[in-house]
Amino acid sequence: MVNIYSQQRTLVHMGAGRVSPPVASVEATAARSVCAVMVTYHAGAETLENIRIVLPQVQALVVVDNGSAAGEIASLRESSQASKLQLIENHENRGIAEALNQGIAWARSRGYPWVILFDQDSTITDGFILQMFATWESHPLRERVGSIHPRYKDRVTGFEAPIQRAKDDGGPITSLTSGALIPTWIFDRIGYFASDFFIDCVDIEFCFRLRASGYYVVDSKEAILLHSPGHPERVSVMGFGFLSTHHSAIRRYYISRNRIVVYRKYFHVFPALALQYAYASLRETAKCFLTERDRARKLRNFLLGTWDGLVGRMGKRENL
Repeated sequence: MVNIYSQQRTLVHMGAGRVSPPVASVEATAARSVCAVMVTYHAGAETLENIRIVLPQVQALVVVDNGSAAGEIASLRESSQASKLQLIENHENRGIAEALNQGIAWARSRGYPWVILFDQDSTITDGFILQMFATWESHPLRERVGSIHPRYKDRVTGFEAPIQRAKDDGGPITSLTSGALIPTWIFDRIGYFASDFFIDCVDIEFCFRLRASGYYVVDSKEAILLHSPGHPERVSVMGFGFLSTHHSAIRRYYISRNRIVVYRKYFHVFPALALQYAYASLRETAKCFLTERDRARKLRNFLLGTWDGLVGRMGKRENL
């Protein structure tokens, strides 16, 4: 398990309201006590609004900030003093996986049996947490459920991406980390998120690891998370319309590198699933190079990431 307890690099603010009783919108049973974990990076007004929406539906919220500027972090500090929000400050960008691990470790140390994970730009809808728990409770083998995921609706286009489902259990092959409801005991069984991925494919690797360990990945038909991956834009090429994500050139490096690592690690366990994922990845990459800006730099980073994935160079990459 990764080392996530560096006292020199992390400053924790303990919000004054942590011991407040759960609000009426959440059933106050110990078995369903949930701590939300949100990772922030250059958080703005939208993030503060998302925090405000999440707080009434959970027992606690820990925000892990990955090196935002002083002015950006000030509002989060203020919120931590006025609510049950707990703030962990990193003085550098330690990556999405490491930040999630920090938040999960905080929740576990306080005895929360569940965590629900969020990106800073994801917005939950009314009744979201209760709907997620209802999905878990209705599953015939809920003791084997490793993660529960919502429906993901793009806040800009209203588009819901099609879900690739496993033939044996009907659940998603993989799903996003944002919005995932996870029992904290699962981290004792399969480990924490892969911090050497830094960013991108962290969710995919975790879902494959869950499945390889015999656990289920399931999704709710009712809970909706408003979430926009990248900067989505509808485009048309030769009469064919599709959605292009417009991820940055830096993200293109981590996407290509970490995809290669996932293929290499899990192909022998789930060859059919890995091939499905690889095919979807190739289509998404093709869309990028057909329609997006800054294609030369993105191609350079794509090739660099592919090479690093093949040779096993992981962690944060400078000069991208």
